[in-house]
Amino acid sequence: MSHRTVIASSPNFDDRPRGTTIDMLVLHYTGMTSADAAIDRLCDPAAKVSAHYTIDTKGCVYAHVAEEKRAWHAGASFWAGWARVNDRSIGIELVNPGHECGYVPFSDDQVDGLIELAGGILSRHPIQARGVVGHSDIAPMRKADPGELFPWQRLAESGIGLWPARAAVPCPDGASSAIRLAAYGYGLPPDVDVPLKAVVAAFQRHFRPARVDGRWDAECDGLLNALLAAIL
Repeated sequence: MSHRTVIASSPNFDDRPRGTTIDMLVLHYTGMTSADAAIDRLCDPAAKVSAHYTIDTKGCVYAHVAEEKRAWHAGASFWAGWARVNDRSIGIELVNPGHECGYVPFSDDQVDGLIELAGGILSRHPIQARGVVGHSDIAPMRKADPGELFPWQRLAESGIGLWPARAAVPCPDGASSAIRLAAYGYGLPPDVDVPLKAVVAAFQRHFRPARVDGRWDAECDGLLNALLAAIL
């Protein structure tokens, strides 16, 4: 099924650094009470925020910024050694009130629209599976979106992003969870001033959403090992 696309241009963009490769896709929720309010904000020059696309609960796609331009969606962020995620990413907002306004599951139509849109984006840009991330993955101290209700596994089964097929056994040599989280892409000291607990909670939101407590355990260890095995 092809979902409707509406042009809702935002003035909030600029040029990417010369020669930059687009190799990340960042997913957000709007965290506002309605789609209209979110789209108005993303298109308001005074707000100085934007995304490339927004998807409402019916799966309709709103196109704000051309993919070759830099939208202003990630803010202070870090992933896989890069501290300016806006430079190299495409940002998609999903209409959802978020944790502060009555967080709800994402609709099937919305996720279907996302899978269709993201599939096209991945066909146009060299975005590897671990480059498909949530806002909380790249800014764990500031953000919790798209949150623990987001269906990451369903996306991965559609070829978008990475999901561990099963939890591997915990690391036998006791290697530091921080070192291995950084190897996957998460920002940690000395690169980023962020507590390990916040990064663990972000990892859990993405890969172990049933319990997000910021505490590293054997299940998290096994999930991370499975993810690292898939990319190394």
